[in-house]
Amino acid sequence: MKTATSQIRPAMVLGVMACLTFAAGTVPLTSSAQDNRTIATGSNIPLSADAPNEYVVKPGDTLWDISKIYLRDPWYWPEIWYLNPQVANPHLIYPGDVLKLIYIDGQPRLTVAERGGDGSQRLQPQVRREPLSRAITAVPYDVIAGFASRPVLLDKDQVEKAPYVVALRGDHMIGATGNEIYAKGIGDAAAEARYSIIHVDGKLRDPENNDVLGYTGIYVGAGPVAATGDPAKLILTETSREALQGDKLFPEVTDVKDDFVPHAPTSDVQATVIAVREATVMGQYQLIALNRGSSAGLEPGHILAVLERGEVVRDKYKKGGLGAAGNATLKSGSKVQLPDERIGLVMIFSTTPRMSYALVMESQKEIRQGDSARNP
Repeated sequence: MKTATSQIRPAMVLGVMACLTFAAGTVPLTSSAQDNRTIATGSNIPLSADAPNEYVVKPGDTLWDISKIYLRDPWYWPEIWYLNPQVANPHLIYPGDVLKLIYIDGQPRLTVAERGGDGSQRLQPQVRREPLSRAITAVPYDVIAGFASRPVLLDKDQVEKAPYVVALRGDHMIGATGNEIYAKGIGDAAAEARYSIIHVDGKLRDPENNDVLGYTGIYVGAGPVAATGDPAKLILTETSREALQGDKLFPEVTDVKDDFVPHAPTSDVQATVIAVREATVMGQYQLIALNRGSSAGLEPGHILAVLERGEVVRDKYKKGGLGAAGNATLKSGSKVQLPDERIGLVMIFSTTPRMSYALVMESQKEIRQGDSARNP
């Protein structure tokens, strides 16, 4: 899976903004928040009515969590974060840090008042990308890493370039746990490196022109490289369905970029949901794919609102009649398109030129293929 390319560290939030570049000691800071935390204070930043004056960052917090504590609309985070030049690594937020809500020239700003974390983290003995600190991220690292290591929505280029199962040892037609398979295209993968096997299934098409943008994938199983080369030999140590010739391989441990922050797109976005991870009710951190990508200006961290298309109903009362009363039929009356209804928020975490992957952050009802995604 292609990974996000944003180089913004968690909570760096657009440090180039002029409003965040005050030098220490040149701007008077007030240590307490104003009582009326609404847009009516003269600020364009929609603070939560119960935003606390101080908040101690907890292990497991995400940037989205903290944004929701202080903002009615979390994508305004870049507007409120204040880079305190007196604090080491002011771009990052760690568990134990004390955040304080202050006002500068009447505008609410959130800053690190006291460092509580040491900014260090012992790396785990795994071949995986780990943050070099315990700095919080926009969403849990394991959520994105899980989608990357077992991809179920695949872009077209990703599928075409991925290694694949060329044969199964012992004249097997299908593979199961304990079987050995041969894969082409792995390259110089190290012995014992683990790969997920994904069966490529249905096509993901752009509803506007019917172009194939990608494919759905079905997780087959996983296993380590037993013998390097091309083809390489792998042993299936787990399977959830049969492995077949042509199935694709993806590294089980993937370099995942998670250093982005929630923010609204700067240009108008008109996208369509072309796939969901599962045909079930959507919950937080479930995956969707959109038919817009980096060529449309989307980038990791962008927040979009998802809208359910309004129903088409019959207006049987336009002429002042009694509608269904009398001889009216179900098909009588002109058609009326009801307005689209907002049903959730999603955050982009990875893009290709023509497609994006997003995580559901909030949803009021099931998000379906064909729903639209717009600026929040």
